[in-house]
Amino acid sequence: MSEDAPTTGRHQLHRFFRHLATDHGSVRRAFPKAALARIEAAIEEGETRHRGQVRFAVEPSLPLSRVLRRVTPRERALEVFGDLRIWDTEENCGVLVYLLLADRDVEIVADRGIHGHVGTAAWEAVCRKMETAFRDGRFTEGVETGIAEINALLARHYPRDGRAGDNELSNRPVVV
Repeated sequence: MSEDAPTTGRHQLHRFFRHLATDHGSVRRAFPKAALARIEAAIEEGETRHRGQVRFAVEPSLPLSRVLRRVTPRERALEVFGDLRIWDTEENCGVLVYLLLADRDVEIVADRGIHGHVGTAAWEAVCRKMETAFRDGRFTEGVETGIAEINALLARHYPRDGRAGDNELSNRPVVV
């Protein structure tokens, strides 16, 4: 989760060019097919231990008009959370891990049920660990670490307890 970024003209210009240069090829280099398969497997394995629903979405960059309007990664993550209908789970226990690659910013958006148990500080701690790995170019490892920590939180608050536990959301990572 990003802190409020400086809004200087120089920072905004730098962000503009990062978004201009980051495309779907950048996502494929950071997350080749094998990496996306590993992330999907990590989500699937975790969901055998809890009733929560985890999605991972990566977006290369924002349209330049949105960069100029200073749309934040958090604002975009909230949009993706709604677009992917993560809020639409039986127990309100959906969690989105959203990466805006151009900004190297990860946002976790959790549905109200699980967020009420976990709280902002825990989600932010997971984000910081993931962003540290991203700064070192360890994208897959960073996501897997974050997914493991989210799975542990969900297992603590929404453990498998004999309920049907349908897989309400796809485990497949989404490239937006």
